[in-house]
Amino acid sequence: MEKKCRIALLGECMIELRGQMFGVMHQNFGGDTLNTAVYLARLGADAGIEVAYATQLGTDAYSDAMVAAWQQEGIDTGLVKREAGRMPGLYTIQVDETGERTFYYWRDSSAAKGYFEGPSCLLEDALDNLDALYFSGISLAVLPVSGRERLFKLIDKFRAKGGQVFFDNNYRPRLWANGHADARLWYDRAFASCDMCMITLDDNQLLYDIPDEEAAVRHAFSLPPREVVIKRGAAPTMVRVAGQDEIVTVPAFKVAKVVDTTGAGDSFAGGYLAARMQGMNPEVSARSGNKIASIVIQHPGAIIPKEAMPVFFFV
Repeated sequence: MEKKCRIALLGECMIELRGQMFGVMHQNFGGDTLNTAVYLARLGADAGIEVAYATQLGTDAYSDAMVAAWQQEGIDTGLVKREAGRMPGLYTIQVDETGERTFYYWRDSSAAKGYFEGPSCLLEDALDNLDALYFSGISLAVLPVSGRERLFKLIDKFRAKGGQVFFDNNYRPRLWANGHADARLWYDRAFASCDMCMITLDDNQLLYDIPDEEAAVRHAFSLPPREVVIKRGAAPTMVRVAGQDEIVTVPAFKVAKVVDTTGAGDSFAGGYLAARMQGMNPEVSARSGNKIASIVIQHPGAIIPKEAMPVFFFV
């Protein structure tokens, strides 16, 4: 892409409560695509990558605080729809001694579900000013069927105009009331409608009922997108690009102690995209994604303080 590039990320951001159950809880906010937007904005700003976030919030004080915080990160909030009477969803996180997390959600009436309500929406109206669009399996899951159909119609129009579409699988079974089979239909459409997909391998194993990891890798690399990136936690990242015979394999960075794995995959996506959108090759991009993820898991929460960001990035 050209140095100046504008990308919109679509999804849901919720109020986060982290801490001791029935004890002290720390308030924050988070959501998979929002986390990616923050890291992409931080890592891509100097290269002219402009990041916008598309979601719906209310007009309450929590929504105001979210928008203000995103603007402080350099994220364009012009695609954020605000509607009186609606509220963000809420979730709590419990983290064990190994850094693994347990989530509890209150999101049935989340404002983000209504983003595509009405005759048109901000994202649809902004397509001519965008170069790329990013969404996830969670972005799909929280939308009603009518919203998903609007999204795919938007994607078809965007790609026909030359826009690039990126999809992160992030499969959460509890969000799909009709089960795996229904979710697979929507995921199949998403994979067929994007130029690059990021696959968390165990998520895809669960979604497509693939017990064997080797078979799951083969399945992922058979998907339609031109570029397929497989995230495997502490195992090496793998990338397949259409037309290239060799699979790129990039080791993860070892860390002394994992504090919290929240946001690891989201930050990887931000690091990978920041590199690719500047013309870096898949190997450098995967290393950059792994690098930022290795830093994030050494801190509590999905979004680390700015002062904890690496001074240099492309490694």
